[in-house]
Amino acid sequence: MADAAAIESLMKDSIAGLGPATYDTRQVASAVRYIAKPDTQLIADRTYFVVFDGEEMVGCGGWSHRAKFFTGGDVEADPRSLDPASEAARIRAMFVRSDQARRGIGRAILAACEEEARQAGFRTLELMATLPGLPLYQACGYTVEESAEIVLPDGVRLGAARMRKVLGA
Repeated sequence: MADAAAIESLMKDSIAGLGPATYDTRQVASAVRYIAKPDTQLIADRTYFVVFDGEEMVGCGGWSHRAKFFTGGDVEADPRSLDPASEAARIRAMFVRSDQARRGIGRAILAACEEEARQAGFRTLELMATLPGLPLYQACGYTVEESAEIVLPDGVRLGAARMRKVLGA
């Protein structure tokens, strides 16, 4: 929890720096405002990772055994625990500082999340990818289940994709 402010700063930097490749100025500003907020439940559940390069935080992301699908937008929080035998764990709140993108940080966080979810008994993972993250998830074996839109509190809509991955044994 002590890193929450630094996590939020990293999230804002990531969206502001990487978002313009796929979203317009209004969408990026809205995403910075409504999506770039640390999910304290992930931190409390100890399923959230941060990556440092020396003293600098360069990436963050986690997985969840709870039903809440993603942070931000019009999805209400659902703290119910998921059943690993019949439900998918969630990959959530993945961000890499914009000047550190495409250096393997996101892949490393995703691999750690997948391994912990597997150890917790989950065999399937789901996530809601914003468009800047889509290439990473596809490269890591996630498939698009459906195209989606995230509607933020100010009415701004972001293109997104609901994705899924079945974990190997």
